[in-house]
Parts: sequence; C-alpha cells; structure tokens
Amino acid sequence: MDPRKFRRAVQERLCWVCGEPLGRWLAFPIGPMCTITRTISEPPSHLECAEWSARNCPFLANPRAERRTEGLPADHEHAPGLPILRNPGVVCVWVTRSYETFPDANKRTLITVGAPANTIWYCEGRKATRAEVEAAVHGGLPTLLATAKTDGPFAVQMLGRMTAAAEAHWPAA
Repeated sequence: MDPRKFRRAVQERLCWVCGEPLGRWLAFPIGPMCTITRTISEPPSHLECAEWSARNCPFLANPRAERRTEGLPADHEHAPGLPILRNPGVVCVWVTRSYETFPDANKRTLITVGAPANTIWYCEGRKATRAEVEAAVHGGLPTLLATAKTDGPFAVQMLGRMTAAAEAHWPAA
C-alpha cells in the first residue's frame, strides 16, 4: 500500500478502489474482526467498488486464498496496527457516513469506521450466510481475546461488548 496514495485518498475523499471522488456514503470492505474493533487500515470506497472488491478480489472472494509472502518488495511492510494475517473466508461491506483516522503505536495511520447504516456480507463472491460469518468470527476471536487479555480484565469485558454489538450486524439466521 502506497502511503502517498493513502494520504491523498483520505485528504481528498477519493475512492480507494477507483480513485474517483466519494459521495456522502462510504463503504469499507473489512474482515469480521474489523467489524468488532471497527478499526481498519484502508480508506473508504464507493459502495459499488467495495462490493466489486468483495466479489472479485482473489483474496476476499476465495476463502482458501493465502496471503502472499514470497516475492514481496524489499521495503514491504505489513499494514499498520495488529493485523490478523489469516484469510477469514468472509468479508463485510460496511456502509457508513463517517470515519476517523488515528496513529498506531508506530505513528502509522489507522481508521475507525463510523456506525454502519448497512452491512453486506460476502463469501466466495456471493452473499454470506450467518453460519459462515459466525465461523469466521469464531476463528479470529481467539487472537483478539489474547490481545485483550494482555491489556487486562477491562479489555476482555470491552471485547465482549464489542463482539455483541458487531453481532447485531451479521446476516439474519
């Protein structure tokens, strides 16, 4: 991810996928753990661009796809924050009107997404089922819980509340 393009997208309100100006609604294709933490590392997109990405991006649309680790540029860095590097198998298009940026511990920019007006879940390029979303969340939750435990009981309690809040935005059973 090019930091200059990131800054420009944020400063000029440009779609992260197509580069055109964004409107009132902002869409973020995010993993299930990001719906709990509401923290991501990529700027917003148009709804159509985010849905296109969820259906067509090889990593997002293929639950068996693995993150490439070979042949990366010498100056490659992981995304800011504490990314979970697994493929969760599902992706959520989080539609909101707002977001805020903040620096991580290394002074790299992260994004907190605003309250969702809508969420659209995908798996294998199609709408995801609640069972698929639940499986993805349960697969990643131990990583978030381990981090919360290092921060103490209050963080564990907050993670529980945040998980319950995110569950309200999962597909209907």
